[in-house]
Amino acid sequence: MLEQVESPESHESGERRKRNREATRQRLLEAARALFGEHGYDHVSVRMIAATADANVALVNRYFGSKAELFGEVLAGESSLETVITGEPEGLARRLAEHYVRQVHRGPSSPIFRMLDRSVGNPEIRPILTQHLESVVVKALVDRLEGPNPRARALLAATVIMGTNPVRRLLGLQDLKEIDSDALTERLTTIFETALAPID
Repeated sequence: MLEQVESPESHESGERRKRNREATRQRLLEAARALFGEHGYDHVSVRMIAATADANVALVNRYFGSKAELFGEVLAGESSLETVITGEPEGLARRLAEHYVRQVHRGPSSPIFRMLDRSVGNPEIRPILTQHLESVVVKALVDRLEGPNPRARALLAATVIMGTNPVRRLLGLQDLKEIDSDALTERLTTIFETALAPID
């Protein structure tokens, strides 16, 4: 049997469809990112995401499977913290401090922290949030720590990292913004060094 060969026109059409799919998928991700960050998981519907992305509502399930899986994919693409942690073990505390200071000065809290803060109570996505925090923060830190109690030390550092947004939301960070960035980084470096140091 002869193999059927695509015409150049059909190949071009297929490429165009692929580009359109990718563009629509990206719009859905961006819409979900903004809406989850603003309203939290519970108050965002698939229809809202599709309308914001100017896409057919059926495409959310076709491309992502469900709203929960879409949330998970948005979450997976958001964490700049993963890059900070996965560098060389030497200098980890300093990199965490610098990351914290960047979060302080970036203005309104980032979508990732708003998503976590406003969605953590939902049982449908709790496993997704737990897995994300476990793999991206805790396990990544544990893998770079030597000595006893690495998980406890990683959790202590994670508590400092993840506490920025609740403090920002309830009390504001203006006082921290007024501190010299280098001085704030030095102090936070000491805090992270202490948190990550072996516990006797």
